[in-house]
Amino acid sequence: MTGSPAGGAAAVPGPRAAGDQGAVADGGGGLRTLALIESPVQLLNLLEWVHAQRTAGALSVADCTVVVLPPRDPMSRGQLRRMAELARDEGLALRWCEPRTATAGPVRTLAGLTPLLLRAKRLVLGDPFSRFVQTLLPLTRARDLVVIDDGTATMEFVALIADGQRLVRWHRAGRGLRDAAFAAVAANARRRLTAGPNRRVELFSSMPVTPPPGTRLHVNHLAWTRARFGPPAVRRGADLIGTSLVETGVVEPDAYLAAVRGIAAAHGATRYFAHRREREDKLRRLSAETGLEIVRPDLPLELVARRGPIGARLLSFPSTVVHTLPLALDGTGVEVAVCEVDPTWLTSGASPRAHGFLSGITSAARSRHGLGAIRNPVAVTS
Repeated sequence: MTGSPAGGAAAVPGPRAAGDQGAVADGGGGLRTLALIESPVQLLNLLEWVHAQRTAGALSVADCTVVVLPPRDPMSRGQLRRMAELARDEGLALRWCEPRTATAGPVRTLAGLTPLLLRAKRLVLGDPFSRFVQTLLPLTRARDLVVIDDGTATMEFVALIADGQRLVRWHRAGRGLRDAAFAAVAANARRRLTAGPNRRVELFSSMPVTPPPGTRLHVNHLAWTRARFGPPAVRRGADLIGTSLVETGVVEPDAYLAAVRGIAAAHGATRYFAHRREREDKLRRLSAETGLEIVRPDLPLELVARRGPIGARLLSFPSTVVHTLPLALDGTGVEVAVCEVDPTWLTSGASPRAHGFLSGITSAARSRHGLGAIRNPVAVTS
């Protein structure tokens, strides 16, 4: 199993947590922009937002502090470290916090972030569905709120805000005790992220969304990604892009394996770019039964694809990349194709919204980017 594709990012030092503690204040003693980031893709899209703001003359990086709240899984943390180095190269000040690593982690993080949240005039969020972020929202006095792209979750965020529903991820059934206990916090987060007379809300996204009333939409064209990397070398053949639908409990493992095996055989794919949340045991089984070379990208796939080498055809299940890769690879001649998830692949515990949401991602990508369709292979469910 390879750690990174040819041409991928070289290893870099870990986050300089101890040295990145100073928030940058404006002349009046109040922090201008505070960003809360929890994943590599969110940090990538923050860099895209910063690039767009700087190009328009609307932001100085000296006025922006980024707080990174990393998840537990090692692959996400590794990608975040590498993205942090890119962010520092762009002049951003980063603070690396650890709310999930110990019992007292959330308490310490909350105490450290409260002064920043109270001072910030503009708050930039990478994941409005995050329960930790939703818990922090009541502490902010910011009247400018920006939701940057977190991939396909942005589509669900917009739909829930427009319908006045509380913010619960699409793949969650939402019927557990923890969901019930957190319902009031999620409902409050939805109110705070709804534009109003004294609150401006901006959405920065590459997804096909219609903003809710009062919310401003700025389209993310991945201009920083294209300017910073590439164009890539394009290799013959196809690459298959993995998904975490099994890990999130949406798709049955045997059905997914059979689908991957069928797609690889039908389209001559030789490499499988694993999602950062895919489990090692699943990937070992996939490699053994399909013969695919497993690649663990060390950066978000949009950057890996721009650096290259990348296959002439990229095959994907419905996910964020079927919307972002056509933008990142515009003009390179690389084709992106998408395979719809068959309803028979879903687990018994999958959310009732799951299939409709995944189908919407697929149909929107085909319509918007003219993506090719991959015929559903025969899947064997357990």
